[in-house]
Amino acid sequence: MKCLSVSQPFADLIISGKKIIELRKWGTNFRGEFLIHAPIKIRLDDCRRLKIKGKLVTGAIIGKAEIYDVKQYNSIKEIKEDQKLHFSSKNFQGKTFGFLLKNVKALRVPIPYKGQLGFFEINLPKTKIKNKEIISDIIDEEYRYQWIGHH
Repeated sequence: MKCLSVSQPFADLIISGKKIIELRKWGTNFRGEFLIHAPIKIRLDDCRRLKIKGKLVTGAIIGKAEIYDVKQYNSIKEIKEDQKLHFSSKNFQGKTFGFLLKNVKALRVPIPYKGQLGFFEINLPKTKIKNKEIISDIIDEEYRYQWIGHH
């Protein structure tokens, strides 16, 4: 399954359903479900600007979402018009793309994992279940017992 690292606090804003556009300087033809990874580094300036307090999970996969389209921004004005959907404070120069997200779900138990740049593949344990929707819905359950302990 594909995974994308998104810096905190933006990863939490995505899995809470508040951030529905993820800005990148690169586009993608990928459409579909992917996992959201929160890297170790936290953008403290953005936490202060957005008044986000409390502990943020880092160094782990914290949820999943679906990219259903990619919007290309051609001006700073267009980016600012969608600011309440992406929460970015940066004035991106040149090409900027917005990954439009839906069907967001937080994992009940984060999965410790080292992130990478761009989309990267994660090999999940093989299962005999063939329905991919069911598999993605139980990813958190499969890992819950693995990381919390054996019950």
